Amino acid sequence: MTRESQRSGLSATAVDRARPREKPYKLSDRDGLYLLVKPSGARYWRMNFKLHQLQRTASFGRYPEVSLAEARQRALEARRQLKQGIDPVYQAKLNKMAASIAAGHTFRSVAEEWLEKMRLEEKSAKSIRKCEWQLSLVMPDIGNRPISQITSHEVLLSLKKIESTRKFYTATSLRALCGQIFRYAVATARAERDVCVDLRGALVTPKVVHRPAITAPKQVGALMRAIHDYDGAKYTSIALRLLAHTFVRPGELRHAEWKELDLDRSVWIIPPHKMKMRRPHTIPLSRQALAIIGEIEHGENFSMYLFPGMRSTKRPLSDNTINAALRRMGYEKDEMTAHGFRAMAATLLNEMGTWNPDAIERQLAHAEPNSVRRAYTRGHHWDERVRMMQHWSDYLDQLRGGAEVIRPDFGRRGPKLTLV
Repeated sequence: MTRESQRSGLSATAVDRARPREKPYKLSDRDGLYLLVKPSGARYWRMNFKLHQLQRTASFGRYPEVSLAEARQRALEARRQLKQGIDPVYQAKLNKMAASIAAGHTFRSVAEEWLEKMRLEEKSAKSIRKCEWQLSLVMPDIGNRPISQITSHEVLLSLKKIESTRKFYTATSLRALCGQIFRYAVATARAERDVCVDLRGALVTPKVVHRPAITAPKQVGALMRAIHDYDGAKYTSIALRLLAHTFVRPGELRHAEWKELDLDRSVWIIPPHKMKMRRPHTIPLSRQALAIIGEIEHGENFSMYLFPGMRSTKRPLSDNTINAALRRMGYEKDEMTAHGFRAMAATLLNEMGTWNPDAIERQLAHAEPNSVRRAYTRGHHWDERVRMMQHWSDYLDQLRGGAEVIRPDFGRRGPKLTLV
């Protein structure tokens, strides 16, 4: 081989025409790369190098699976590693191990690990069940794929199947959930990035549907009379009334336990794991709320729950019981729901113009988006909330009796009323 051919290296034709001999031989390319031809006819790309005074040989694959151009590219990368003091042979082994490990970490296995993390963090069972259900929708498409190899296009195709059934909220919610799985995989070295970031704007944005609620005072009065006259199960009637007077989330009411109540101090303290925002929530109990709780004839020895299920005292009231009672009273699902008591209270309390909006938000257990402000207001408005909750109960009683409170007046004469 001439000096000029050594500088230019092998040609693709020369590599293709290389034939086996009785003994292995080499065809040199350039920059240390050569083709090793075995007596069996197998042809391998190799490069000899020295690192830390040790002679080493790097292997770049077999021809024709690895072309001449590809072998040169791999050799170039190896020389770059050597320049940085990295052993390309050892690095290749590490890369192979990492690829093998990544292939064993499927989207399903990482998702199950993430769900277990949620359980250890004592997230609500309802939230975990919802996540499990949503994730089951994409498992047939990407569940068994190595999470490091999943592309944004694959996730999009799976979500588009859900979107095609007009379940727009489910599709967008699932995109966010998958993003959490991918970010967990990144944090635990199973993926390079969250591919769901690329899908922002790719799905139909669902229309926001506000929960139905009655907010007109006259209609609230009619609702309270209907609840007072409810002829269904006794504990359903009690639950309806307590929900109206405390306006907690329906799930928080259903899972209320005796140990959460301090009747001497007139407070109900809901622990963090039962709250949407994972912070404890203290509710001042009005005289009416305490009287309603007093109607419950069983104690903690019978059931840990104030409102045990019909079939088992070890389980709380069914999540559909209150809504079913409202339907029985004649209120359609687009008119009033169990969650609607919160909107009812928020609307009317704000319209009174007397209560600090922050006190109302705190009573609703809404999260303050500003972390500094949230820390500052955490202990504020308690006295006002105590007065507000008592006034709210008085207000509901007055509406039920056919009178509407114009605005609270805590003077000697009490609230001003007007007949309706």
